[in-house]
Amino acid sequence: MTDDIRDTVRDKYGQAALRVVAGGTAACGPSARGECDPITSALYDESETAGLPEAALKASLGCGNPTALAALAAGEAVLDLGSGGGVDVLLSARRVGPTGKAYGLDMTDEMLDLARANAAKVGVTNVEFLKGEIEDIPLPEATVEVVISNCVINLSTDKDRVLAEAFRVLKPGGRFAVSDVVVRGPVPPELRRSVELWIGCVAGALDEADYRDKLAKAGFVDVEVEPTRVYRAEDAREFLAGAGIDADAIAPAVDGKFMSAFVRARKPGGLS
Repeated sequence: MTDDIRDTVRDKYGQAALRVVAGGTAACGPSARGECDPITSALYDESETAGLPEAALKASLGCGNPTALAALAAGEAVLDLGSGGGVDVLLSARRVGPTGKAYGLDMTDEMLDLARANAAKVGVTNVEFLKGEIEDIPLPEATVEVVISNCVINLSTDKDRVLAEAFRVLKPGGRFAVSDVVVRGPVPPELRRSVELWIGCVAGALDEADYRDKLAKAGFVDVEVEPTRVYRAEDAREFLAGAGIDADAIAPAVDGKFMSAFVRARKPGGLS
């Protein structure tokens, strides 16, 4: 990740954590009304998040629910890349149980402080939050059975390095199971930048074909990309208007091309 992008991302997520501490949500301040962000809202079922600290949910800036789709099993070790306020780590810790382990990796001090406080509130003992960057994971090779992430890989300007690192820390047969923003088909550059800013992708989302190619290059097999939410210009009307863009005018070039997707892959070997 280049220095300017890294600083932008760190500042964005640091400010998001501080908004949560001040009583707001990561996406909106304390005076916001209703669901102000259609990308990050309504990602988790209430039965799934029962008992979690409210601050963990409010700090989420994800675009999906990788823990629900990763098929975590008791006793497994899982790593969340860009763990933020810790919601996906805490959900993973429940799924892997006391004999498993859930790691969260984040480069933002404010988010790490918030995540550790959230873990302390629920008294979980099988979690560990690490400071570091997703391009240089501070874990030995073959440490975890599962790597998850929630709308974070798109922020990196060195996605090849991120995927190579994910491959390295996975055990043979381990699973890569992330939610991320994916692009399908050509989009005019100026419109792509505007829509990505709305979705929150500072560094840019990968085209689906590029994502598949990069995973294969890193050594992964059984690659799947499953759309979970398709974004339309109408969803971003207020945001785009604020940027001086007519949602109706750009809809034909944008609709159906930006989406949250669940991206699956597997490291060869093991019993799989």
